Amino acid sequence: MIQRIQSVFLLLLALAMGSVLFLPIWSKTDPTTGQHLVLTAFELGYVPSDPGMSVSTSAWPIAALAAAAAAIAFIEIFQYRSRLRQLQLGLLNLLFMLGTIGTSYYYSTLGEQMLNLKLTGSFHAGFYLPTLALLLNILANRFIRRDEQLVRSMDRLR
Repeated sequence: MIQRIQSVFLLLLALAMGSVLFLPIWSKTDPTTGQHLVLTAFELGYVPSDPGMSVSTSAWPIAALAAAAAAIAFIEIFQYRSRLRQLQLGLLNLLFMLGTIGTSYYYSTLGEQMLNLKLTGSFHAGFYLPTLALLLNILANRFIRRDEQLVRSMDRLR
């Protein structure tokens, strides 16, 4: 039963949340001073204009939430015998993905305050991938629910 469409959605979800760990989430550059901020899942790195004077702030909650969401989605693939358990894991995964988006936004606002308030930073793929993962989670849950309804209707016919 691993060949079901929801398994494909869950695998894509796990890949999207796993790639959040490796892609930049947000960045901001001040062209006048040459200062640069980059937010990844593990740190908010600040590189001032003086070479060798880089400062970083840990952003491990983003990495922890993204890794947990990827792991839950991967585990959810192999829970195909218990569709209700899959739906429960999907709901839990929804919370982890919303937490990932929230903490990413929180750390990006911290970065906005650290460097020239007149300039705005730009969000990168690492910020938008959890949103894609949310959509994939909704689609997977919809197909899991559809399978559960089909099984229940077949039980009524017997």
